[in-house]
Amino acid sequence: MHLRQITDENRDAVRALRVRRDQKQFVASVSKSLKQAAQQPEANPWCRGVYIGDEPVGFVMLSWKPLAGPYKGRHFIWRLLIDKQHQRRGIGRETLKQIAALVRADGATELLTSYDPGDGEPWPFYQKFGFEPTGEIDDGEIVLRLTFPAQ
Repeated sequence: MHLRQITDENRDAVRALRVRRDQKQFVASVSKSLKQAAQQPEANPWCRGVYIGDEPVGFVMLSWKPLAGPYKGRHFIWRLLIDKQHQRRGIGRETLKQIAALVRADGATELLTSYDPGDGEPWPFYQKFGFEPTGEIDDGEIVLRLTFPAQ
């Protein structure tokens, strides 16, 4: 599994990724995510396709150390989705491992994300990985933090 930059050559294939119907309330589509990234350059969006071989199986978008806003200078997972046909195979967990390693290599001491609470929410997934609630709420979403041990 590897992360690949989104280009004109692979954009349509990554946009075609879909989550299960019961997950749509928790994560925006790749198309909507890419539009938001283009509309909010101040968030310093970092978008990648998640690949197994040459097949896109997921999508991840971070706000990578934005220069302003509530997450100024921090790394925030804005979107993470694995296509419905590829879920329950450890791809999401492996994606988080790779993202955490990249962020940590960039000098970060933490990685943030948030989720919209509700039946079927992604909290158990993040909790198993080691994320903890920060106590903050951002636009109705519960903010989580993964703290990296000192190196």
